[in-house]
This record gives sequence, structure tokens and C-alpha cells, in this order.
Amino acid sequence: MTKKTFQTLQDLAACVGQEVAVSDWITITQEQVNQFADATGDHQWIHIDVERAKAGPFGGPIAHGFLTLSLLPKLYEVAFEVVESRMGVNYGLNRVRFMTPVPVGGRVRGRMKLLGSEPIPNDGLQMTWETTIELEGSPKPACVAESVVRRYR
Repeated sequence: MTKKTFQTLQDLAACVGQEVAVSDWITITQEQVNQFADATGDHQWIHIDVERAKAGPFGGPIAHGFLTLSLLPKLYEVAFEVVESRMGVNYGLNRVRFMTPVPVGGRVRGRMKLLGSEPIPNDGLQMTWETTIELEGSPKPACVAESVVRRYR
């Protein structure tokens, strides 16, 4: 995919109601899953015990749902940029659903639709995004999240 570039936050805000960008595919590795388990303390066997997971309900280890969700900033970063924006922060989530488990070795990408945009103090913009995290080869997405992000000029 080609990374989209917007000059200003206002240029991005003009895209409300549209799919703004699609990220490149990202491969989920066992190392990422293990590191996420260590960082969060979630060491459930379906994530980190490869041999046991092979005999489990998913046929192998799967990524944590929250690991999949935590990819949102990376997916945004690789999909688009705003030249005249110095930083962005996660402000919250309105709704999140995990529809399909992501197997280790699976590839995911994000489709970002800008649902809303409003100015905020300090020369910023609060944006509400619907991001669909697709799992390569799956008819259903891995995750659909409505996230709220604040960006500043």
C-alpha cells in the first residue's frame, strides 16, 4: 500500500464519512505474543504454550485480543501521516469487538474510516475512527474498533 499524506489536520478532517487509508499487512509472531503476555501478565496457554495450543480449540497459538487492539497506533502510522501535526494521543474507545482469533503467523491490516472530527483546544482535532482489522484469508475481521484519537498541530 502507499502511505497517504495529508498536509494539515483540516485536510484530514475533510474526509469525514470516508475510508481514509488501508495499512500494509503486519505478521503476528510468537515473539510478539510472548512479549505481550509478559507485559500484561496474561500467560494463558492458548497464547504462549505452542504445543498445548496445537491441540486446543484454535489449532495453534493465537494473539491476545488486546494485542490485536494495541496495533491501532502502528496501523495508523503505516497507513497515513499528517505533515503539520506534531503528535497524536489515544483518547479512548467507544466500542470494540473481537470477531476472529488471530493465529500466530497470521497477517492483519487496518482499514480506517473517519467517522467524526471536531476541533479541540491547543490547536488540535479530536477524531473518531472506525478501524476494521482484517485477518488475511478470513471472511470476518479479527477486530472492529471505534477509537477516539486527538492530534495536535
